[in-house]
Amino acid sequence: MYYIIRNNQQFGPYSLDALRQYVEGGQVLMHDTACDVKNPNNRQTIKYLLKRNHIKAKIPHKGGLFTQIKDIGRELIFPKDVLQRKTWASDKRLLLLAMIGLVPLLLIGLVGWLADKFPFVVFYTVSLYFATMWGLFFYYFFKTKQVELKTTLAIFFISQLVVFLLFGFGLNYVNPFYWIGPDSGFLLRLVFFVFAVGVTEEVTKAIPIWIVSARSKEPLVPQTLVFYGLISGIAFGVFEGVQYQMTVNAELDYTSSFFLNIARLTSLPFLHAIWCGIAGYFSAFAMLYPKYRLSLYFLAIAVPALLHGLYDTFGGGIIGVLISFIGVVLLMTYLKKGVNYQSKLRN
Repeated sequence: MYYIIRNNQQFGPYSLDALRQYVEGGQVLMHDTACDVKNPNNRQTIKYLLKRNHIKAKIPHKGGLFTQIKDIGRELIFPKDVLQRKTWASDKRLLLLAMIGLVPLLLIGLVGWLADKFPFVVFYTVSLYFATMWGLFFYYFFKTKQVELKTTLAIFFISQLVVFLLFGFGLNYVNPFYWIGPDSGFLLRLVFFVFAVGVTEEVTKAIPIWIVSARSKEPLVPQTLVFYGLISGIAFGVFEGVQYQMTVNAELDYTSSFFLNIARLTSLPFLHAIWCGIAGYFSAFAMLYPKYRLSLYFLAIAVPALLHGLYDTFGGGIIGVLISFIGVVLLMTYLKKGVNYQSKLRN
């Protein structure tokens, strides 16, 4: 004799033949759990018990295919209120998933025909899509009560404007370290990527969050400026990604170009975001504790510029991934230890 356990409730006991009849009648499922009355701790599925005892249960079909569909009914297949706004608009998670999954199809219809004549529009639109996904991700994990949508959007587009003005007109070459070039020996290459590329790009990304910090009507907590830094970094990644996809990547073979284009839309903007998030963290402390602002603003650029330069010097690979991971760990540790740092700077 056997007990049937379903939803933590016990039924029975029943004989094996009774279990077979219940299975064939649909009252008991093959995957329901059962146990011998003499050994209640040894639970097995009905399917296992019947098979072990060489008992076959045949579940009959209730009519043919169309008969079953008729019995199931139209309401189960296509509910009559499925197209009513109150039905689909109430599930915010479903709407968000639909937006994430369907926007690329919408973009194909809207800008796909521009691919030949205006490739920049296509690349930029796709980059905006991925930037939005990263923005939603960062908003979920890093938002604070101080975060405002209009400020977030302002940072996103101001950052791109700053990048365009600085790099579009070649003002980045004002930095004398640019003249070293990336094709030197290891040490000079490291100096180039840290002091030319790293410092210039990290300062560029930090400018929007410094503007927001200066114009703020209240002190901004570190996590708020970290979030704004992440957004500024993503914005920079959009500009740089479009630039590389239209120039350097376009000259590569198809496989390499495809791989690097994906990287320019995913991991590389993420790295720029993490580095600028670190800049936002130290910039927040500089605002909260102005007596230390000289060193804190220095760290806001020095730490991400060093990580940035090291990553570029080693050109990705395992070492590059390790350096990138260190950046993520640093940012998360900064946020966790923020209260301790504030206590120290307050004294």
